[in-house]
Amino acid sequence: MDTGGFEPVVKEGILHAMAKQTLQAIDEADRVLFIVDGRQGVTAHDKIIAEQLRKSGQKILLVVNKTEGMATAVVTAEFYELGLGDPCAVSAIHGDNINELADYALADFPDIEEEPPESKHPKIAIVGRPNVGKSTLINTLLGEERVIAFDQPGTTRDSIYIDFAHKDKHYTLIDTAGLRRRGHVFETIEKFSVIKTLQAIEDANVAVLILDARNEISDQDAHIAGFILETGRALVIAVNKWDGLDEYQRDTIKRELARKLAFLSFAQLHYISALHGSGMKNLLPSIDQAYAAAMADLSTPKLTRALIAAIEKHPPPRGGMSRPKMRYAHQGGSNPPLIIVHGTMLNHVPETYRRYLENTFREVFKLKGTPLRVDFKVGHNPYADKKPAPLTEAEAKRAHSRRRRNRKKYG
Repeated sequence: MDTGGFEPVVKEGILHAMAKQTLQAIDEADRVLFIVDGRQGVTAHDKIIAEQLRKSGQKILLVVNKTEGMATAVVTAEFYELGLGDPCAVSAIHGDNINELADYALADFPDIEEEPPESKHPKIAIVGRPNVGKSTLINTLLGEERVIAFDQPGTTRDSIYIDFAHKDKHYTLIDTAGLRRRGHVFETIEKFSVIKTLQAIEDANVAVLILDARNEISDQDAHIAGFILETGRALVIAVNKWDGLDEYQRDTIKRELARKLAFLSFAQLHYISALHGSGMKNLLPSIDQAYAAAMADLSTPKLTRALIAAIEKHPPPRGGMSRPKMRYAHQGGSNPPLIIVHGTMLNHVPETYRRYLENTFREVFKLKGTPLRVDFKVGHNPYADKKPAPLTEAEAKRAHSRRRRNRKKYG
């Protein structure tokens, strides 16, 4: 477990929240690596942390970092006064003694002969603008303060993966950095945070889009939703900070949702308070439903019957002189479900008819919470690439005679 900078004497602010998280990590760990700076030497801050670690009763390994090019015995000598045993000198940036450190740190642990097989369970990315309550939602789902939730944008910088179980079901929650408009992102570290968030969405099975009910639904919310849709991830929408709003404010938010996020009609919508836990009861069931829809196994006969019924109800429009012919459909992938329709003249099918088929398949198979894609595959004409055989002399004469008669008859 990587922790933030440890400031045990700070009593308020984000540094205090970081210290609480570090103390929780110390309590849960099997072994603690206390990293000190070999070029700075022992500091007053180091002594305070060392005292805190001794009180924890945990197994502590003192690691003196940044010792490249220095005499090990000399650089580690003064750190014995911390009373944490023999220091281990390393250089993290150059990799010096890192393997020895790993062997030393893991020496007392039993060998694991086989790794358990990776279980298939939903990975859920919690995404949204800064300060909409993503980390608070995760802490409420977990029932503990596992991630720092602080009333200040930019608290979360990296994507944090957290495994948890609920009613014998296993999940991985991904806390992500808030996504601001591109024109407002200037710091290099924030640019990396945005990249990590976009990667987390692609890595997830289900995205939970958090909206702030106390601010209007912005274009940035729609951009984030559009990226989720573009990646094909299943989606659940949670409108947070719903408590304390009057009826007029709630009606205004609902109208904005219907107007600006109409393209997300397939997603389940929840009005919640992550801080107080209200409206959270059905959030995980909706995530389960969206995950099941995204990973659904659709049989070819049922897909073909649904396709034929859709065509009988509303045939595809003509493209040129003839109408596209759709023969059968089968599943080409999942997460999101991909349905491939085979036939002829399908390159003339308009986008509106593709959306009609997507909505039809979603309705027939009850695929709530996931986008669905339909691709068309045109059958190959075996005679398309063949050149006609040359005419014989007699055939050429007959063709010439027909052309003369036609010109005389029709002018």
